[in-house]
Amino acid sequence: MSGYKRMRRQHQKQLIALENRLKAEMDEHRLRLQKEVETQANNTYIELERLAKRHAIQTDKEMKTATAEEKRIQQQIIAQQKKELTTFLDNQKKEYRLCKEKIKEEMNEDHSTPKEEKQERLSRHKETVQRSQAEDEAHLLEQQRLVYERSCRALKRRTLVRRHEFEQEQMREELNKKTSQKEMEQALTIRQDESTQELERRQLQTLQRLRVELIRLQHQTELENQEEYNGRRQRELHRKHALEQRQQPRNLKMLEMQIKKQFQDTCKVQNKQYKALRNHQLEVSPKSEHKAILKSLKEEQTRKLAVLAEQYEQSINEMMASQAMRLQEEQEGECQALKQQLQQEMELLDAYQSKTKAQTEAQHDRELQKLEQKVSLRRAHLEQKIEEELASLQKERTERIKHLFERQEREMDAFDAESARLGYGSFGSLDFPKEDDR
Repeated sequence: MSGYKRMRRQHQKQLIALENRLKAEMDEHRLRLQKEVETQANNTYIELERLAKRHAIQTDKEMKTATAEEKRIQQQIIAQQKKELTTFLDNQKKEYRLCKEKIKEEMNEDHSTPKEEKQERLSRHKETVQRSQAEDEAHLLEQQRLVYERSCRALKRRTLVRRHEFEQEQMREELNKKTSQKEMEQALTIRQDESTQELERRQLQTLQRLRVELIRLQHQTELENQEEYNGRRQRELHRKHALEQRQQPRNLKMLEMQIKKQFQDTCKVQNKQYKALRNHQLEVSPKSEHKAILKSLKEEQTRKLAVLAEQYEQSINEMMASQAMRLQEEQEGECQALKQQLQQEMELLDAYQSKTKAQTEAQHDRELQKLEQKVSLRRAHLEQKIEEELASLQKERTERIKHLFERQEREMDAFDAESARLGYGSFGSLDFPKEDDR
């Protein structure tokens, strides 16, 4: 019993040690998952920061590129207008020389007009041509100024459109990056939940296997102890019966000695009686009859002793037979009683073990059902959280795109309104020279 109790305590220690080890393993698992989540969050933050920095660099570069493009186109327009003005002035000079030569030819052919009048006429014509050319030049310069200003305005509008497109592209990239990072985080949480489920099921199986094994060892030990106890009781009874069997001859011998002693005592009494009777007969009888009397008394004594000896021998035989039968019946009764007792104890042990096994199986079923409910509820909460996060992300995406478009629309409307106030028309048909057109 002390060994059995020691085994039960040892089994309890094993279960507690396993539970502590599994708890430590689960704590380590959760800590590792937490670190993975923190790492993923840090990576997301780093990626978004890197994207924001890249966008800032791209925006600065785009602004510089747009500014350089504006300057380049403005310089091209200015150079083109200078070229046009130079060509225009050259044409005016050619036209002026031609007109001057034509007038001189006409004046040379006209000999009737005085020279002073011709000179005056030439001066008036020169002034008229110069005034007309100056007006044409001023008109051209005004047209070039208007074209330049309108081109600059159109160029600023095109830059504004390109900036809007660039902002939209950057926002799409940022929102797509956030979506992909969120999907990665959610995929990580799903993988972590699946790994946690696997670990929980494996730990429960490990604990239940150990519990089943310990119960099996306990039942085996109980059965072995019971069988050992049964064997010991049977061996003890067998030794007791063997001892009784070995002691029976001695006991019978003692009873036989008692009977023989009684026989001897009886013989001594009869001898005394015989001597007394012999002496009495000899005293009262004539001496001549003494021999016959002695012979008769001797024969009578021998006959009585023989009968007495036969009676005692029969008593001894009957006593031995009855003692042997009584011992056999007592031993058979004890064997049957012990067999029934041990059979009842074995049946009680089997019933107890069957009950313990059924209780353990029911406990395992409850533990498994509880775990499945826990896993199912946790997965449902996780899926609900994922749906809420996706809905929130989609709402943020929609609102940010809406606010961006509204702001860009306000900026474009304000720009077009300012252009209309300044008197500029539509800019859709303007074509700017490219860098290769210089």
